[in-house]
Amino acid sequence: MTPNTQQPSSQPLLGLRSTIVLLLGVLTGIGAGVLTYLNQRSLPAAALAAGAGFGAGVLFFHTIIS
Repeated sequence: MTPNTQQPSSQPLLGLRSTIVLLLGVLTGIGAGVLTYLNQRSLPAAALAAGAGFGAGVLFFHTIIS
């Protein structure tokens, strides 16, 4: 057997803009989920709010970050 001599590609998996947009979306979703849970004490409602917050955050930050 010969050792693997191929070098891994040096290109990142995601671009910087995509990473920032997704990170801000995740933070928005977490914030919405935590605030919803603290208000209603319901995990299903918090999960739905977190998902909606993530989607809205990604859409919003995708629009404003050029």
